[in-house]
Amino acid sequence: MAWGCALCLALAGGAFLVLLVQLLRWLRADGDLTLLWAEWQGKKPENELRGKVVWVTGASSGIGEELAYQLSKIGALLAISARREDELQRVKKKCLQISNLSEKDILVLRLDLTDRSSHEAATNSVLKHFGKIDVLVNNGGRSQRSLFVDTNLDVYSAIIELNYLGTISLTKHVLNHMIQRKKGKIVTVSSVMGIMGAPLASGYCASKHALQGFFNSLRTELTDYPEISIINICPGPVQSQIIQNVFTENLSKSIENSGDQSHKMPTDRCVRLTLVSTANDLKEAWISDHPYLAVCYLWQYAPTWAWWLMNRMGKRRIQNFKSGVDADASYSRKKK
Repeated sequence: MAWGCALCLALAGGAFLVLLVQLLRWLRADGDLTLLWAEWQGKKPENELRGKVVWVTGASSGIGEELAYQLSKIGALLAISARREDELQRVKKKCLQISNLSEKDILVLRLDLTDRSSHEAATNSVLKHFGKIDVLVNNGGRSQRSLFVDTNLDVYSAIIELNYLGTISLTKHVLNHMIQRKKGKIVTVSSVMGIMGAPLASGYCASKHALQGFFNSLRTELTDYPEISIINICPGPVQSQIIQNVFTENLSKSIENSGDQSHKMPTDRCVRLTLVSTANDLKEAWISDHPYLAVCYLWQYAPTWAWWLMNRMGKRRIQNFKSGVDADASYSRKKK
């Protein structure tokens, strides 16, 4: 009897210790626990992506630019696309400086996601150059900083056309190739805003929710192709130039002062975790510091609490925006 009680106490103590360790990990986390486990014990991008042909959209700045740099160091063959060809050439030049890639290993391909009639030809250009596409990274898009009551409806149309319809149009052409090969990875940079809702970004949230719904549904249509992976990446606030190019109340207006971005996650950390997610075929990855990471968990498992918390955070977010500082400045964890 005593032996049985001791065993039960030991098991209970062990379970409590495991939960405590997980809680401490979560409090310090900058990604969901599945992702951080994959980073620790899973496949390494250096092993999985070396020599693969990776097409990155939105590669002229921010996350897309950093993806190009880290992928080039790994030894992936790159197709980099955006609207600004001069910026793509700058990115290519740096990739060549920091890697062992040659000129022919990096294809610069100007691409406008809103020009859907050009997507088939663009896909064929990548295939003609490399002969295959192993990974498509759907990273192109724009964010938003405006209240719905102040925003023209044509802004919402433009957001959906770029972030959603442009992305799935390009995906359709690349997927046809992957189905023929019966393998490939489609990685889409969504956002934590594709999981939750937040003020000042109603159109952006809608476009990212649309992407989440589309790619989660597409994944279920590809069960006959187990080697084609659909991977959704959901970053929180990241240090990038995304704020300088956001949609506002009307299509002709831009943000005059993007504010200090240093409190956000460094772009290189976000990209590293994105590559870990890609290497390990994670269906969905949350990449964020707290409190956004905590809100993702609440939105998933306790939505009523999440709504309460977002109402409080949202009020401060709007105040920040109206006072001319970054909307997320007051509660994002400062990087030392």
